[in-house]
Amino acid sequence: MILELRRLLLRNTADNQRGRATEFLTQTYAPALSKAGAATVGLFSPVVAAESPFVLLLAAFPSLDAFDQAHTTMSADPAFVKAAERATSGPLLYERMEVTLLKGFPSFPAIEVQTGDAARPARLFELRTYESNNLLTLARKIKMFGDGEIDIFRQHGLAPVFFGEEIAGAKMPCLTYMVAFENLAARETAWRAFATSPEWKKLASTPGLSDGEIVSNINNMLLAPLAGSQIR
Repeated sequence: MILELRRLLLRNTADNQRGRATEFLTQTYAPALSKAGAATVGLFSPVVAAESPFVLLLAAFPSLDAFDQAHTTMSADPAFVKAAERATSGPLLYERMEVTLLKGFPSFPAIEVQTGDAARPARLFELRTYESNNLLTLARKIKMFGDGEIDIFRQHGLAPVFFGEEIAGAKMPCLTYMVAFENLAARETAWRAFATSPEWKKLASTPGLSDGEIVSNINNMLLAPLAGSQIR
């Protein structure tokens, strides 16, 4: 499974760039992407994150060919093209666009959408990127997730959404994953329980698997789902 993270970097402007970009992404771009073949589409705005404001789209595709075909299909859709031209004919719709492509982990290949996500109250989402020194240490960290870390997440209230190895982006070699919580208090409780659990301490103390050996930097952001997001 190929995962796409597309982030529109914005500014707070008098012409309401933030509102216009959000409206375009939620009402035009995301529906067109789903129609063109994306398996799952999530839409998010920052709660706590660097380089705010922005709007983030998460989409899943069965393969790189499917990713390419979906965007080709969108570009050939007269209704989408007309709407995009209308949205971009006035003031700047966004400042810059960043696109990152990820390959789903062997142990967690696709986006996990919980039953009733479309109708449930909005949860809090955390997006975390772990940079590694090289591809060998990255592979060890990916295997560590599959060999028990994801299971420990589940045991302590961190609901997995996706896990992916970056194959095109700015911080390679790295991996990115997303977990969900009912609210900020639940997040704090879950991370505390995870960090102090015997299972995690045992796994993290395995020779060759400490953060200092396989993770060189961690970035994270807290996100809220937007209207129309299939992940809530």
